[in-house]
Amino acid sequence: MKKNAALLLLLAALPAAAIAAEPRVIENALGMKFVRIPAGEFLMGSDESSEALAKAYPQYDAARFRQLGDEAPVHKVRITRPFYLGQYEVTVGQFRRFLQASGYVPESVADGTGGYGYNPEYDPAKSERGDAFDGRKPQYSWRKPGFAQGDDHPVVNVTWHDAVALARWLSKKEGKRYRLPTEAEWEYACRAGSRTRYHSGDDPQSLLTVANVFDADAATNWQRWQQYALSGHDGHPFTAPVGRFAPNAFGLYDMHGNAWEWTADYHDDNYYAQSPTDDPQGPVTGSVRVRRGGSWHTWAFYARCAYRNWNTPETRYTLVGMRLVREANVEGR
Repeated sequence: MKKNAALLLLLAALPAAAIAAEPRVIENALGMKFVRIPAGEFLMGSDESSEALAKAYPQYDAARFRQLGDEAPVHKVRITRPFYLGQYEVTVGQFRRFLQASGYVPESVADGTGGYGYNPEYDPAKSERGDAFDGRKPQYSWRKPGFAQGDDHPVVNVTWHDAVALARWLSKKEGKRYRLPTEAEWEYACRAGSRTRYHSGDDPQSLLTVANVFDADAATNWQRWQQYALSGHDGHPFTAPVGRFAPNAFGLYDMHGNAWEWTADYHDDNYYAQSPTDDPQGPVTGSVRVRRGGSWHTWAFYARCAYRNWNTPETRYTLVGMRLVREANVEGR
């Protein structure tokens, strides 16, 4: 009820024209569905105290909560134009069709170094990470992340450059501009009118109904991380088919969990202090790109709407995928 009430308040602040054009779903040449997200404003970021976070996440080392300066200050952002955002994360099948139609070669194949993968035989004693992620090795790629995936699972082991290549190809093919979402667009769409840690509420356990994150099923493969697992079972120790969990108030699925999602923005710890109010585009320069939302292996704390993570644009990993924007025209069609 709180989430729905917050969305109604958000919509009440929109121009009449935006309200009249209700969000609707469109589908493109690759079978990707996009939801029309209305223009509007929201409060971006988080200013929760380390004490409040420690109470909400008692199993975590308190030092983690003192490393979140890039989530503040909380600031007002206006998204001045509607846009279409992928209703689901880009899937394995959609990415395969893109490669077949375009001839594009993903970076993990083109540079010969491969990606990362889950290896149950990996010796954690020989790894600083102490887990079963293996690589970078040529045997791992978007095709083979080390666990079974169907065509309806989110594609992973894709780089930021791979995501941009897909967007550019679609733009040329369809005559519409496709791109990665900005950080501001992503968080606005994720919150969908909410102001809680997750679009499902403040309670980490609420994620079990809306997200494929690190729970009891995933923890069976990572015994050392048991204390961080949500107590429920979702039946998916790795990625889940997209859309298997409840959507947010905008009708978007898997905004939390399943696969981290690349955004267009460079990362800067201090950007929020100088961010413009209208349609912020992120820092002009940088060395790493932001990814958002968490994955099937992500602890609940790191799947919050406000949490910011980042990687170099050539990174390819078993947890990282993408979701695209298709820009709306002036009339919002």
